[in-house]
Amino acid sequence: MLLHSNIIGDGTPFIILHGFFGMGDNWKTLGKRFSDPGNTGRDGFQVHLIDLRNHGRSFHSDDFNYNLMVEDLNEYCNYYKIEKFVLLGHSMGGKTAMFFAGTYQEKVSKLIVADIAPKEYPQHHQDILKALSVLDFSEIKTRKEADEALSVDIINLGVRQFLLKNIYWKEKGELALRMNLPVLIKHNEEIGKSLSEELIYNGDTLFLRGSESGYIVAGDEILIRKHFPKAIIETISNAGHWLHSENPTEFYQYVMNFLSL
Repeated sequence: MLLHSNIIGDGTPFIILHGFFGMGDNWKTLGKRFSDPGNTGRDGFQVHLIDLRNHGRSFHSDDFNYNLMVEDLNEYCNYYKIEKFVLLGHSMGGKTAMFFAGTYQEKVSKLIVADIAPKEYPQHHQDILKALSVLDFSEIKTRKEADEALSVDIINLGVRQFLLKNIYWKEKGELALRMNLPVLIKHNEEIGKSLSEELIYNGDTLFLRGSESGYIVAGDEILIRKHFPKAIIETISNAGHWLHSENPTEFYQYVMNFLSL
């Protein structure tokens, strides 16, 4: 089945992969900037904002792991006849991008990874998964009520607003989640899996980490360069894990500087 996407602009293909619980629409503002020749000082990019399987408007499946997401993306590229492209991924999308670049490196002209390393991460989404799983849409009839329900387990307003983007009107008077929550709960351990040892991408690579995030630490640089020998590692100031939304200006500048090299 084909992944859902929002395609913006013309020019060199530029594919963006969202993180866990996210969707392509999370990147719409930056996607428009990347596609605009007036901003880029060049021809601009054709930006593909993709919803990964079990997220957003893409298909639901009982199976969920990085190898499957890589093949989903490859099928998408084949369908749209995209032979070579810039690939950017955040968090889970960054891991998917790493797996893809190591598997199909001839297709990736440049790789950008946002706030995730090739290492294994322990499960740490349990509070969010618990909060989402107790949402009762037979009782909850507004986004405000959903926010109030989430606030019991999730104090951070920004995180709640991010999660609330997944809520939509399934039909008149009935809210629902776009994500395939039961499968994401079942396969939660897949998100933290490390990059396979044999996967190496020799192309130009940019790793961006948030200054207030602990996802990429100094000790990770050796492993990053083992898999990505040409990696550049930069830090986005005043930003945590959602660095692209917390400091979009600096994020955009680092990406554009890298793409102009």
